[in-house]
Amino acid sequence: MSEYKFKRGFKPEGERIKNVMEETFGIPATENAGKYTIQYGAIKELKAWVDDKKLFVETESDRDVKDEKVILDTNKRFRDFLEEATGYSAKERLKQAKKAVSGE
Repeated sequence: MSEYKFKRGFKPEGERIKNVMEETFGIPATENAGKYTIQYGAIKELKAWVDDKKLFVETESDRDVKDEKVILDTNKRFRDFLEEATGYSAKERLKQAKKAVSGE
């Protein structure tokens, strides 16, 4: 499970996260107890929810998928989802993760 901060101006609302998920992956998300779930490409299951003004994401990969195009498309859509949801690019998220690990 991973957690992500929201950039200023990006509202930590579950319904907004659901909409971003559906727009990014192009499929409807199901909702259960405030957690939004999809299955897409090389992702067997992706769950996303908002708690304490942070985005939490849990993923399970489908290891049976061998098609490189499907894997690359899935990874791109996942990165796009995180950027649209949080407002932070992959580079900015990496910088935040390193900062959190080093305890700064």
